[in-house]
Amino acid sequence: MDAPEQASGIVNLPQPVAAPLTRAAIFLVVTLKPGPEPRSTIRSFCGDLSAILRAVEFRDIEAGLSCVLGFGSDAWDRLFGQPRPAKLHAFREIRAGERHAISTPGDLLFHIRAKRMDLCFELATQIMARIGDAVTPEDEVQGFRYFDDRDLIGFVDGTENPRGDAATEAVLIREEDAAFSGGSYVIVQKYLHDLNGWNALSTEAQERIIGRKKLSDIELDDSVKPTSAHSALTTIVEDGKEIKILRDNMPFGRPSQGEFGTYFIGYSRSPQTIEQMLENMFVGRPPGNYDRLLDFSRAVTGSLFFVPSATFLEAVADDQPAASDASGAPTATEPSPSEEKADDGSLDIGSLKGEISHE
Repeated sequence: MDAPEQASGIVNLPQPVAAPLTRAAIFLVVTLKPGPEPRSTIRSFCGDLSAILRAVEFRDIEAGLSCVLGFGSDAWDRLFGQPRPAKLHAFREIRAGERHAISTPGDLLFHIRAKRMDLCFELATQIMARIGDAVTPEDEVQGFRYFDDRDLIGFVDGTENPRGDAATEAVLIREEDAAFSGGSYVIVQKYLHDLNGWNALSTEAQERIIGRKKLSDIELDDSVKPTSAHSALTTIVEDGKEIKILRDNMPFGRPSQGEFGTYFIGYSRSPQTIEQMLENMFVGRPPGNYDRLLDFSRAVTGSLFFVPSATFLEAVADDQPAASDASGAPTATEPSPSEEKADDGSLDIGSLKGEISHE
């Protein structure tokens, strides 16, 4: 993805959050192990990710291999310190009756995409070979495109995704948090579907729940679409303008285990947009008028990450581990030199590895 124009207020090269949709993806979530060595390993890895990607990508340049790396709130504090992205926080759970948007562990997210699963698999393998000793795997999902971009419940997914400049506008931070311009927020959730229950419904009943025609993907007219329809509750309007997010959801499953699901991944300029969507879905708008799709789909993971710019990642310098006590935990009374630098607003990234090209 090209760097946005200087006039738009962004001078950092973004990670490929708005890369074209692909036929295959791997979603990998890991947590950082305690102690100074894992911290040092991940900081060193940040600047090397692009080189690892290029080595795998070169096997098939036209396959569109890409990787987005995001950091959870706790991991950001441990790896980079101050300043922090303005709206980074832990995923906020939502409970409403039997509906539960659960929060699950996650320090790093790797969103790997390509036209070929073997390239995704190889990149994930190389990443884990490099950082495996420093992290604990929490979740890994291999997603695929299902027929004509449908999810496993039979409806087209991602119809309302913004495109071109509109996608960039929707997902990339600008002057509202200038220190982190070119960054983005991403929320991921893994949903499991009760396909037997869903398929027992008539097509018309399914269409009223989703808010679209199943075959044509045309949105139902407001005169017949319920206010509880999925498409209605996930439409966010502020000051008369619809606020868009960028979805790259993928089906996944294990038929022999009766597992059928959708991996939701949404990128946004602010996490508040997706959080409001989830509030509408799980609690209802107004409360009680919830998304009936949740009667057939259950969230089993939930995490929020910040995706810094590619410029930021390239500039993270190798450093000595933070001072630690006998247990290996960082001490609060003897900060490392890098932590002292973080307090003065330096982003704790040390010296640049080299000039960053925006071409």
